[in-house]
Amino acid sequence: MSEQRFNTTCTMDCPDTCALEITVRDGKISRIAGAENGHPNTNGFICTKVSRFARRVYHRDRVLHPLRRTGAKGDGKFERISWETAIAEIAERFSAIREKWGGEAILPYHYGGSNGLLGDELLDHYFFAKIGASRCVKTLCAAPTTAIAMEMYGKMPGVAFDDFPKATFILLWGVNPKVSHIHLMPYLRQARKNGAFIASVDPRNNFSDSEIDLHIPVLPGADLPLALGIIHFWQKNNLLDADFINKNAVNAQPLLDAAAEWSPEKAAKTAGISPEKLQLLAQTYAESTPALLRCGWGVERNANGGQAVAAILGMPALLGKFGIPGGGYTLSNSGAFKLDKAKILGDFEWHSREFNQTKLGELLNDSQLDPPAKALFVYNCNPVATVPDQQSVIRGLLRDDLFTVVHEQVMTDTALLADIVLPAVTFLEQWEIKRAYGAYAAGGVQPVIPACGEALPNEAVFAALGRALGFDDLPFQWDSQIWFEKVAAGLKFNGKPGQTPVFQQGKIQTVDFDGGNPVQFGNVFPRTADGKIQLLPPALGDAPFRYQPVRSDAHPLALISPANNKMISSSLGEFNYPTLFVTIHPDDAAARDIVNGDAVRVFNELGEVHCHAEISAAVRSGVVSMPKGAWRKSAINHATSTTLCPQTTNVVGGGACFNDARVEIAKLKMPV
Repeated sequence: MSEQRFNTTCTMDCPDTCALEITVRDGKISRIAGAENGHPNTNGFICTKVSRFARRVYHRDRVLHPLRRTGAKGDGKFERISWETAIAEIAERFSAIREKWGGEAILPYHYGGSNGLLGDELLDHYFFAKIGASRCVKTLCAAPTTAIAMEMYGKMPGVAFDDFPKATFILLWGVNPKVSHIHLMPYLRQARKNGAFIASVDPRNNFSDSEIDLHIPVLPGADLPLALGIIHFWQKNNLLDADFINKNAVNAQPLLDAAAEWSPEKAAKTAGISPEKLQLLAQTYAESTPALLRCGWGVERNANGGQAVAAILGMPALLGKFGIPGGGYTLSNSGAFKLDKAKILGDFEWHSREFNQTKLGELLNDSQLDPPAKALFVYNCNPVATVPDQQSVIRGLLRDDLFTVVHEQVMTDTALLADIVLPAVTFLEQWEIKRAYGAYAAGGVQPVIPACGEALPNEAVFAALGRALGFDDLPFQWDSQIWFEKVAAGLKFNGKPGQTPVFQQGKIQTVDFDGGNPVQFGNVFPRTADGKIQLLPPALGDAPFRYQPVRSDAHPLALISPANNKMISSSLGEFNYPTLFVTIHPDDAAARDIVNGDAVRVFNELGEVHCHAEISAAVRSGVVSMPKGAWRKSAINHATSTTLCPQTTNVVGGGACFNDARVEIAKLKMPV
């Protein structure tokens, strides 16, 4: 028996980007564990999701060879073909489509998936630019928060996780670190042990009484009036830091004027909470130093999301809660890293039409679209499980005149509707570099086993397609090792170069800030043009801080679809979420004569989901919760939460409005 251990880095879509130690026994992965190799936050433990990732690598649904559809679309019948045949057929279809309708009739569709810097927005973008394909605008997550944080602060580095224990007040707004970045939890526990007051704003209570001091069960979409009501309280009680605002911020008055319209009583009523809770939160925040805001991405998932993020990120500025370790805010810390892609690929142009990926269903079913959508190339995502208006997406994918290619690790709901399925490597079978967006670390990813079957990484697939279409550009000749070396050499850590040998060993490099961890307005400052906080970001449009209520008399319950402890978005849904549940408050269940475990139908004008009821006071009344990313097989009628989510988008960044879904629930009459 032979046994080897390898260092590598987790590439899954999570802020933590953990350092891993992989044990390979007789050529097969036997253990995945947290590593102690310089990562600032992993500390030797990882989530159960990734610890079981070998189940995906060796799963019966793993795509091992290129496949071609043989039956009707949706039948799930495929035959094995060679890579040469697959690439030739794709190239032939793309060429024919370009000749008849132009390159914009080809739609690349992608998100972050489980890829790092090599596999997303490098050679893939270069290839699609070469053929003049339409451009996919990523809006399913982080579009509003990114736009606002960039315009307000220039993505100033946020408070590091290990400085959280220095705070005396921590506000967790729209974030659940117990499932979506678990390495923050030890620091929260230490902060609580040190006496910090911890509050959470979320429609669900994700914490025990011993973990937090205050839970604010805000109604979905009402984060904006809640934030404005808090600011109103500060104005009324002369708690604003006028000196800090005058010196370090601009355009505060429109935010203050908007807040003046929202008394704590009015804001609390709209948010569905008591005025006393709002005032306790506002008073404690104002009186505490250091005070820390951890803003998450749950805030943005509604029509008011971008406006809410701007108001929330303005709060520490209005109080001047900067300049001290443990004080300020944290959102995404990806701005600490920069990859100069032009140095790798040159200044190539791509001016084709853009499409908002949230509106995929609308796009695929638009008979007036010019040019029409004739080909779809899906990689790094599973849109059937993750994109709003699921039934519309499925209808579009079932079109006989749409040529769909899916590059995927396992046979997902989307892959089952493809014409060609290409086998993709997992992060345990490839060279990659992953930068964190929470921890201040980036890590090398090395193959710990050979690729299963004939699986290939993204860069190899797009290189093969480029060559098949007759492109002789140098990037189409590079192998994965060359890509790895070029990205490693081009990645900057707070302006400083990376260390290629560290990445080649699958190890971690941390970001070096002058004087230790970043201290906002200490050793890091806004990266805006004038170096000041912009409290009226242009992305807010013509009606900044205006609240738009979402109501439906026929569908009175707000549906949220948060992250869960079984999947990472839709990844691992092939084995890790066998049964779909909807969580409902006891009062709402009683009013509908629903008991725990009942089969129910959750419905609105877009469709319905048949699943089982889970009754819990963890979710507030008026709100129901269904997990994000569940696969169709987990539901009784093969429809999941995105069936009920509208294709409407946020004015800020075009972000998806998942939490604007309004539904009703009733008992499901099961056949006898």
